[in-house]
Amino acid sequence: MSKIESDGLSDNEILSILRNVKVIAVVGASNDPSKPAHYVPKFLKEKGYRIVPVNPFAEKVLDEKAYKSLMEIPFKVDVVVVFRPSKEVLPIAEQAIGKAGVLWMQEGIYSREAAEKARSNGLKVVWNRCIMKEYVRLMGGKPRTVLK
Repeated sequence: MSKIESDGLSDNEILSILRNVKVIAVVGASNDPSKPAHYVPKFLKEKGYRIVPVNPFAEKVLDEKAYKSLMEIPFKVDVVVVFRPSKEVLPIAEQAIGKAGVLWMQEGIYSREAAEKARSNGLKVVWNRCIMKEYVRLMGGKPRTVLK
């Protein structure tokens, strides 16, 4: 895999996102405690964020109602965090337009087309960064650890 280019956001911009958002939709949220798509949103929930899971195969994730898609969420969210393969991000980005202010593609996830589409429609776009790691790095706290 080729090196993923930087999203160009400064630490202050990432810190501003983390400090100012309250509601985070997690696309690909999982009930499997060994997966980042479970323990990262769990960490965020423990830090006081409202987590809105998006998973078409689950009724609930982290004791929160799971929605089948972003379009089913009946309210706006501040951030859409993506735990899906890069090739699946474009339709997620399209659904995030008008629904959120930030599109956040987790570590290892990047779609140039999705990033450009989201940015051109007014969203801040973060990619190839783990929101939990960025929280710990910039705001302190202990990351969740997973025992294998």
